[in-house]
Amino acid sequence: MLLGALLIAFLLSMFLTPYVGKLAFKLGATDKPNARKVHSKIMPRMGGLAIFLSFLFTFLIFSDQVMQQLPLIIGAILIIIIGIADDMVELRAAPKFLGQIGAALIIVLWGGLEVEFINLPFGEPLQFGVLSIPITILWIVGIINAINLIDGLDGLAGGVSTIALITIAIMAVIKQDIFVATVALTVIGATVGFLKYNFHPAKIFMGDTGAMFLGYVIAVLSLQGFKNVTMVSLIIPIIILGVPISDTFFAIIRRVVNKKPISAPDKSHLHHCLLNVGFTHKQTVILIYALAASFGLAAIIFSYATLWGALLIIAILLITIEIIVEKIGLVSSNYQPLLKILNLKNVKDKS
Repeated sequence: MLLGALLIAFLLSMFLTPYVGKLAFKLGATDKPNARKVHSKIMPRMGGLAIFLSFLFTFLIFSDQVMQQLPLIIGAILIIIIGIADDMVELRAAPKFLGQIGAALIIVLWGGLEVEFINLPFGEPLQFGVLSIPITILWIVGIINAINLIDGLDGLAGGVSTIALITIAIMAVIKQDIFVATVALTVIGATVGFLKYNFHPAKIFMGDTGAMFLGYVIAVLSLQGFKNVTMVSLIIPIIILGVPISDTFFAIIRRVVNKKPISAPDKSHLHHCLLNVGFTHKQTVILIYALAASFGLAAIIFSYATLWGALLIIAILLITIEIIVEKIGLVSSNYQPLLKILNLKNVKDKS
């Protein structure tokens, strides 16, 4: 059943994507080149509609929990509506943000999805109490925007999302969580089918329609799939989504340091910095895929590690992220505290 869902979604997506591209041109949902973007010609966006429709049709066929999962579906439909509107007329930040909160409220209040506590390595679980709903909404909206922000190169957001979903699917199968595995594999199939047209050189962009939908699904599945894991529960989805979360986190830091609005767009995201260092378009995308896969593998190992092993994994990941950030200038070219310490240590060793 799981492989069937993946295959049907893949085939549907491959079939639907060219038609969605034609529809995008008719509706004016196109992406024009500018100084902040890397493409040089007008491109159809809104390709995420093909991903969503492929997922929805396949889910309706293969899932026996359609009625129970109406909050997930209705929330996704709201995200798709907002995404299509943005791809057509470029909405301001406020209505997009309100729409994302609305979708999160649907799955939280109607669907009953909440992060009620975190399992800590020492002592009793940390109960969130009245903060559980705001924290859950913050997580969903945050991941939606993290995936949206990383959508800057052909195939990048789709590939990173697919890797995250593969990790979620593997862990769901191990835990025998058939629902999470089915949804994850269905979205994987739909996204990989779309990537045939979206990998460099892209024929269509997923737009906010696709990036926000993928962020929404990943955010929801990560909470549904790992809320009962005994090790520090929220750490696992954070590790799985290490690449987009890190990029978003340092984008906020960069804008605060440069005294710019947090919502202000720039051309200094992870993929931009790698391009500036000298990597080609394809090399940058593949390198970020490799980073995302490393985080996914680390999340799987983390879930089975001992306490000290888990702490070691976190330490290695944090140090690796910091070195990459400083090497490529993700915050600024002058931000190199760890590299300076390492250089100082090398000087002392030589002396």
